[in-house]
Amino acid sequence: MPHVSPWWTPDVHADRRPFLIGRNRIQSALRRFFDERDFVEVDTATLQVSPGNEAHLHAFATEARGPDGSVQPLYLHTSPEFACKKLLAAGERRIACFAHVYRNRERGPLHHPEFTMLEWYRAGEGYETLMRDCAKILALAAETTGARQLVYQGGNCDPSLEPERISVAEAFDRFAGIDLLASIDKDGATDRERLAAAMRTCGLRVAEDDSWADLFSRTLVEKVEPNLGFGRPAILDEYPVAEAALARPTPRDRRVAERFELYACGVELANAFGELTDAAEQRRRFELEMTEKTRVYGETYPLDDDFLAALAIMPEASGIALGFDRLVMLATGASRIDQVLWAPVAEPMA
Repeated sequence: MPHVSPWWTPDVHADRRPFLIGRNRIQSALRRFFDERDFVEVDTATLQVSPGNEAHLHAFATEARGPDGSVQPLYLHTSPEFACKKLLAAGERRIACFAHVYRNRERGPLHHPEFTMLEWYRAGEGYETLMRDCAKILALAAETTGARQLVYQGGNCDPSLEPERISVAEAFDRFAGIDLLASIDKDGATDRERLAAAMRTCGLRVAEDDSWADLFSRTLVEKVEPNLGFGRPAILDEYPVAEAALARPTPRDRRVAERFELYACGVELANAFGELTDAAEQRRRFELEMTEKTRVYGETYPLDDDFLAALAIMPEASGIALGFDRLVMLATGASRIDQVLWAPVAEPMA
C-alpha cells in the first residue's frame, strides 16, 4: 500500500484548504439563513444515556465516574435529536443545531466516525416546510461557493431547480419494478415473503435469513438511490412506517410515514420527519428496533426514559438532520469527506 502523507503536512493541507474555506463560508451563510427566519441556535451535550435506538446505527460507548467511584454508562450521541426534542418540549419553537456526532463502523468517501450534523426543528409546522428549506439551502450552498452545479463522482445536480418529489413506493416501481405496498398491510405490518418474491423476479439477491427490512434496504441501495438527484435534487418521500421509527403515519395511508430524504448526485444529504409525539408508540417502536439490533448484531442500547417523558408534552413538530460535510463536499467539488474536515480522525493502523 503506498504511503499517504498525514492531513497536517503542509502540502496536503494546501490542497485541502480551499474546501475548508468553502466549508466555513457555507456554515456562516447557513447561520445567517436560520437567524433571518427566527431560529435559535442551540448547543446540545455529546454524552447521552442513549445514543439513539435505530437498529443499524452503531455508537461509541464510554462511562462517567462519580466522586464516590460510582459508574454510569454513557454514549457519544449519533444525533442531537433527543436533546433537541426535549428543548421543543421545554417551549422552544424553532431551533437549529450544528452538532458533532459519532457513528462507529462507518468510514469511507462519504462516511467518517465523527462528522457534523445540521439539525433544525419547526414546532407547529408541517414537514413540507422542511422540503422548501432544503431547496433553499442547496441553492444557498452553491451560491456561497460560486458553484453552478453540485457534483460528485461525475454526476451533477442543478441546485437552482425545484426538487423532484417521489414517494418510496413510486421509486420502487420505477427503478425496480416492485410493488412495495403489496408487501405491507393496512396497519403497517410487513410481508417478507411477498417482497422476497418480487425481488427475485427483478434479479435482486435474497438470502434465507434476510428480514423484510434487509430486503427493503438492499432494493433501496442497489436500485433506487443510484438514480436519485441527477440533473435536479430529489426528495424521496413517504417511507414505510416500519422504516420510519421516529415519524408519524401519513393521514391518508397508515402504511407509510411522514419521512423524506433529500438526494443530490445519488448522495443522501438529509433525513426528515413529521415527528411522532405518541410516547407509548415511540417506546414500542424503539423496543422493536432494539430487538432487531440484538438479532443482527448481538447488542442493544438503553432507552432514554427522560426523552420519552418529554415526548409526551412535546408539541406537533417537524424536524430534519442534514449531513453538513456531505453538503460541503458537493458544493466545493471535494471527492472525499476527509477533504472537508479540518482535522480528520486518524485512520486505523494496518
